[in-house]
Amino acid sequence: MANNSSNGSHQTTPKPPPQPSPLRNSKFFKSNMRILVTGGAGFIGSHLVDRLMENEKNEVIVVDNFFTGSKDNLRKWIGHPRFELIRHDVTETLLVEVDQIYHLACPASPIFYKYNPVKTIKTNVIGTLNMLGLAKRVGARILLTSTSEVYGDPLVHPQPETYWGNVNPIGVRSCYDEGKRVAETLMFDYHRQHGIEIRIARIFNTYGPRMNIDDGRVVSNFIAQALRDEPLTVQLPGTQTRSFCYVSDMVDGLIRLMEGEHTGPINIGNPGEFTMLELAETVKELINPNVEIKTVENTPDDPRQRKPDITKAKELLGWEPKIKLREGLPLMEEDFRLRLGVPKKK
Repeated sequence: MANNSSNGSHQTTPKPPPQPSPLRNSKFFKSNMRILVTGGAGFIGSHLVDRLMENEKNEVIVVDNFFTGSKDNLRKWIGHPRFELIRHDVTETLLVEVDQIYHLACPASPIFYKYNPVKTIKTNVIGTLNMLGLAKRVGARILLTSTSEVYGDPLVHPQPETYWGNVNPIGVRSCYDEGKRVAETLMFDYHRQHGIEIRIARIFNTYGPRMNIDDGRVVSNFIAQALRDEPLTVQLPGTQTRSFCYVSDMVDGLIRLMEGEHTGPINIGNPGEFTMLELAETVKELINPNVEIKTVENTPDDPRQRKPDITKAKELLGWEPKIKLREGLPLMEEDFRLRLGVPKKK
């Protein structure tokens, strides 16, 4: 029977997943788990690699084109026998043998995705198609990091996974928002048609060390401005809200989703909600009390509010964020001070 659930859940019984390599079940050969991380040189990707590499049973292959990622984020693993780094663009076919795929590759900050919107949508659509083709060929489980942007400028607050979103299909941000929506569609179509084991995480705003310093995202902007003694620029009206999840919590959520039995989509984010003015005041208080706060014009299609409903993550994954904004910001400040060469005043 067709089950018309609101979230694209199984309308038909999916095919059984493709079989992994026969070596996987050989009693004489206990191989490591081989894990591919696309976008693994990026901010979240490199923290995920750190966590995966801590497990001695994992071999990690990172694929990145270094458009927004950096080799520096992975420097401690280069040359490690269980680690491999390939400069590759996911919009081209990739031939590797792996057991799991974490598909993170995509520019995720407005400055980068607006700089090359066509590349962004190609990464989301063709890149995801290529990774699903790989998963189908080798029988790998694949996790897509989708985004809270699939909800657009939401009319429902907080946003549960059943909400279909309110997205402008022809705006300057659409290459990212709609690209991720198509990526989710592709994931479910491959799951239903070919029996691929899929996992979809909808990740909300994330912050922490290794964020690009000038990437236009609000937390990195404010911290960099505070350290450079520049005014904190709050986009008007300043009452728009975001929820910020520290990167170690995010990585924990992604791994739990991959290892668990639930397809998703599942929201992963911190439900603590702050207005942009509150965030600016917090950064000012914690990092540079002398800095001023000024307002600037906003970018089009900027969502007015963003807050995850994480009921599903709590119930199905046993996950919720542990690190509060006031604890996470100083950890990020430390990293930015090192990279900007701004020592802490005695």
